[in-house]
Amino acid sequence: MTPSNDENYVLKMIGEGEHVRQDFKFAISDARKIAKSISAFSNTEGGKLLVGVKDNGKIAGVRSEEEIYMIEAAAKMYCVPEVNISNRIFHIQGKAVLEVTIEESVNKPVCALDENSKAWAYVRIKDENILADTVFLNRWKYNKQDEKVVVTYSEREKRLLEVIGKNGEISLNKCCKLSKIPRPATSRLLADFIRFGLVEQVFREHAFYFRLKEEITP
Repeated sequence: MTPSNDENYVLKMIGEGEHVRQDFKFAISDARKIAKSISAFSNTEGGKLLVGVKDNGKIAGVRSEEEIYMIEAAAKMYCVPEVNISNRIFHIQGKAVLEVTIEESVNKPVCALDENSKAWAYVRIKDENILADTVFLNRWKYNKQDEKVVVTYSEREKRLLEVIGKNGEISLNKCCKLSKIPRPATSRLLADFIRFGLVEQVFREHAFYFRLKEEITP
């Protein structure tokens, strides 16, 4: 039997595997947990959830319409601000696959509420949802400001850039320790440096690090 257009569409997505704009969900059992995924996609490039698909790409099928309601609850009740999502159901190999499309937000950060109603912002890095650090929060804060931000190149800024340059890749904590600049100020400066293309933020071994752009010499 020749695959239908819908089947080709879904199988093509599954063939891509999980990545920065796509995640597989075998089942939805907790609206708060799925709110983390919605937060991460909204704060990054947007993306799709394929529900009823196992991590290995095998189609298991959506078990209940209740899963659709949980996703809608996650977007509207457990995301701040609320997120508009769109759903499509495809019938593939006798099973239902739910495609949930999440657009990148223009009002970042989108936060997910935990069981204590505390708000946490997430970002999507490769195929993982990662808790955003204070540097990300400062970057989003500055992006909301209409006025232009001017970075002064004082002794403090020079010292921090030199610390980063000498260490290759360095954590926020080590930046603070070696530069002797308080953590809140270091977070703001790093956000400024990233915004102006001096520094880039990387994620490896479950932690964020900072390094100079290759063409920058402190």
